[in-house]
Amino acid sequence: MEEIELYLEDARDTMEGAIKHLNIELSKIRAGKATPQMLDGIQVEYYGTMSPLHTVATVNTPDARTIAIKPFEKHMIGEINKAIRNSNLGFSPSNDGELIRINIPPLTEERRLALVKRAKQEVETAKINIRNIRQDANNSIRKLTKEGVSEDEVKVGEERVQKITDSYITKVDQVFVAKEKDIMEV
Repeated sequence: MEEIELYLEDARDTMEGAIKHLNIELSKIRAGKATPQMLDGIQVEYYGTMSPLHTVATVNTPDARTIAIKPFEKHMIGEINKAIRNSNLGFSPSNDGELIRINIPPLTEERRLALVKRAKQEVETAKINIRNIRQDANNSIRKLTKEGVSEDEVKVGEERVQKITDSYITKVDQVFVAKEKDIMEV
């Protein structure tokens, strides 16, 4: 029974990781409010090496509709500007020689619906990952019958895996409801 507990704990930890990953992916979907996380995936060429934006500049939000980027080195402003334009995020950065500003326009209803659809895709991916984790845990538990664990214990273990899976699927749904509300809020 101790082996089953280990598999259950491992499944729980891995499912928690899937929730964290979902939150990271959903934070990249902008909901009309400016956040520094919107620029998380941007890489800037820094002395011949591609580096994350946050390692070459300070990124903050002075207000709900503006992202301000202040490079640590002034000569990096052009590279940062180029990286933002090439990122396919749809931003039009402007700079005054020292600071890059990105104004986040209010979202149209059509754009909001497209963002909800994208969020649903991320949620579905998270659910698939959680179900795959359930399947792996169940397969590992079933293999224990060859090591002398009774079929009743295996059945109880599988039921517990299902309960854990159900709770994490519910968490994913709750994350989606909150994100959908955030996106659709005008």
